[in-house]
Amino acid sequence: VGNRDDSNLYINMKLKAAAEIGISANHIKLPNTATEADVLKCIASLNADPAVHGFIVQLPLDSNKPINTEKITNAVAPEKDVDGLSSINAGKLSRGDLGDCFIPCTPKGCMELIRQTGVQVAGKRAVVIGRSKIVGAPMHDLLLWNNATVTTCHSKTSTLAEEVGKADILVVAAGRAEMVKGEWIKPGAIVIDCGINHVPDSTKASGKRVVGDVAYNSAKEKASFITPVPGGVGPMTVAMLMQSTVESAQRFLEKFQPGKWTIQYNQLTLKMPVPSDIEISQSCIPKPIDQVAKEVGLFPDEVELYGQTKAKVQLSVLKRLQNQPDGKYVVVTGITPTPLGEGKSTTTVGLVQALGAHLHQNVFACVRQPSQGPTFGIKGGAAGGGYCQVVPMEEFNLHLTGDIHAITAANNLVAAAIDARIFHELTQSDQALYNRLVPSVNGVRKFSDIQIRRLQKLGINKTDPMALTKEEINAFVRLDIDPGTITWQRVLDTNDRFLRKITIGQSATEKGFTRTAQFDITVSSEIMAVLALADGLDDMKKRFGRMVVACSKKGLPVTADDLGVTGALAVLMKDAVKPNLMQTLEGTPVFVHAGPFANIAHGNSSVLADKIALKLVGKDGFVVTEAGFGADIGMEKFFNIKCRYSGLRPHVVVLVATVRALKMHGGGPAVTAGVPLPKEYTEENLQLVAKGCSNLNKQIQNARLFGVPVVVAVNAFKTDTKAELALVVQHAKEAGAFDAVECTHWAEGGKGALALARAVQRASQAPSNFRFLYNVELPVLDKIRLIAQQVYGARDIELLPEAQEKLALYTKQGFGNLPICMAKTHLSLSHDPEQKGAPTGFVLPIRDIRASVGAGFLYPLVGTMSTMPGLPTRPCFYDIDLDPVSGEVNGLF
Repeated sequence: VGNRDDSNLYINMKLKAAAEIGISANHIKLPNTATEADVLKCIASLNADPAVHGFIVQLPLDSNKPINTEKITNAVAPEKDVDGLSSINAGKLSRGDLGDCFIPCTPKGCMELIRQTGVQVAGKRAVVIGRSKIVGAPMHDLLLWNNATVTTCHSKTSTLAEEVGKADILVVAAGRAEMVKGEWIKPGAIVIDCGINHVPDSTKASGKRVVGDVAYNSAKEKASFITPVPGGVGPMTVAMLMQSTVESAQRFLEKFQPGKWTIQYNQLTLKMPVPSDIEISQSCIPKPIDQVAKEVGLFPDEVELYGQTKAKVQLSVLKRLQNQPDGKYVVVTGITPTPLGEGKSTTTVGLVQALGAHLHQNVFACVRQPSQGPTFGIKGGAAGGGYCQVVPMEEFNLHLTGDIHAITAANNLVAAAIDARIFHELTQSDQALYNRLVPSVNGVRKFSDIQIRRLQKLGINKTDPMALTKEEINAFVRLDIDPGTITWQRVLDTNDRFLRKITIGQSATEKGFTRTAQFDITVSSEIMAVLALADGLDDMKKRFGRMVVACSKKGLPVTADDLGVTGALAVLMKDAVKPNLMQTLEGTPVFVHAGPFANIAHGNSSVLADKIALKLVGKDGFVVTEAGFGADIGMEKFFNIKCRYSGLRPHVVVLVATVRALKMHGGGPAVTAGVPLPKEYTEENLQLVAKGCSNLNKQIQNARLFGVPVVVAVNAFKTDTKAELALVVQHAKEAGAFDAVECTHWAEGGKGALALARAVQRASQAPSNFRFLYNVELPVLDKIRLIAQQVYGARDIELLPEAQEKLALYTKQGFGNLPICMAKTHLSLSHDPEQKGAPTGFVLPIRDIRASVGAGFLYPLVGTMSTMPGLPTRPCFYDIDLDPVSGEVNGLF
């Protein structure tokens, strides 16, 4: 702070020394008008910067504003306080914790000089003259903890000469020129002179010379060792500053070594019967999320806090850990479920709690963010259940950090841009459109970057708006969208059946330009799928630009880039692209990020969350992610779409099965949400279970198609009998599972998934010969047929007329090499939800084919897919309420 000549001299000495030994050092200069707040802000920035291993505040602070020096020195993080001046480091030194603090550089240098004499300090009588916080007081402590008998003298000491005469070791830091006389010194003593004083000397050009606090010429005759001034303690002080900085870097690297976590787990207090999910969630006191971030090796500047229980993680962590090997990659999927679900999310959380809190492995869960629509509809939340939840579950299931709202805004901006463009093209001439699209600002017309890209796409290599011909202007301004080909819909994150088909443009201001449209639920938006598959901001932006929203009347694809909206989408989504950090009930870390539909999209959480987690856990750690619906849908898309784009290779498949679902597949009565289970599901029935294992066998085969070991997790319910559970385990092993284990994690937390965790550990060591089911270069029809025959068990496929037309269109438009994302019912391996077990010999009808070009897949429609759920007669919202006194949310499940 300021511009003192002496301070600049000392700083330059330190910079020079750092450069000589390869330490990167910088001088941050604040003006002499800097306030205390300015200095504190600078210090806070350096404290948080992981690239800075140590820093010092050069004293005195040369400011014309009042600054509390004590406050400033104590603001330096103790782990970066290489000057050792903070109260914490001083306190540790005075307490004798020499290995856990930084020692002020001058006393540290003095101690090193004493050591180099070869004289043992232990048992010697030492005298320190001076009691400053920078030299005298810490020198006393340092000598004391090195087992010397220490006396501190100062300006009020009446018998100074007598005390000096007793000293085997004398350290002088009084700031008074040549105050210690040679005759006072004990013969053979070690004398360390820390003083720098100026005395008149007419022989010097400056009229003065530098002397120490000891009369050197007379003292050197008595002392066995003595430091000169200048040239003694000063250079050693600089050397000790360098040494402390190196020590700080070493401590930092040990502490933040990737794959080496020190984590505090939460102890569960289990109750029987198991309380409601929200009661369990609210009985847990989550760790502060910045603590979770620190435990898993994230730096402060890589984390953006959203309150106490959730945070976003910067993508820059990938660059920092780019050379760190990935951990083991585990995907949790399931057999074909009942409408009630079979507990994949619960098993995912139970598995990571077992691996982390009980087996002390580095482990991350990566899960999808749920839509708010079902939370208030009939399904409820998706945070897991029982003693295996992501917490706080109300935060998880509601707004979280606003990602879904950002997707809603971005999606609807595209929708608005489509209709506005159609309207303006219908009501304006080419020249009028051109004048408005490329306006003159202060007499200058200029294309925006996205408009340059459109010109290049059209083959117009011009950048001067005045140079375009009439034909080029026409091509530039006319997207000529065919309203009948618009595939982009508006979205809302609420279940609302009355928005499934609407008429837009009915206001008189739209001049009669109406059309039929619809609302989808937000998580079905292609922007959600893009978010889930992007591997960074740049990739996400490029994918946005490629999104096809309609066709022109000539049959050409119209993209978001053509609409000019790509950059705006990236701005709206710049925060949503960062994964959200939360935790489980037992304190293991969770990334919650993206939640695309599992039918018209691929139904998996984000690539970015998985990539960051795999780096953070290190080569011996585990990342457990979940694929939506059964293995025939979510797992197949995880492998063929997500892994294809991410380049990641899975080590283990965990296949969740339940006795309830297997009884359904064995011919049991229909299972309906909200209706009590028939007695076949609550009483032992080994025959139904055995017959239903055909579905389990097929899903095990499906996983093995991709060359990955399969562990079956039999999620036990309280109505299951031991014989039923044992039968499922036996069938799974006979069908080729690496292992099959019974799990009770819903009621017991991680403890109930210990057998599963150990099986996953063993399976992760087995060979994994991962392979894709198909080559994307195959014709679209062949790719669809391979999935239908090998994964679903179909005899063949049948393309209905609309699907045939789309197949020809997308092939012509150049989209034939995209992966396939089948949109079919999740309640059967076939297209008919009533066909249970493992049906074969059926022909799979393909009603239509649609394209998510930005996300990067074609999705054939098998049957009718609803993209806007409705509300039941009695939605969940009847039970959801807020306690106005405590602020607690009640009724979520």
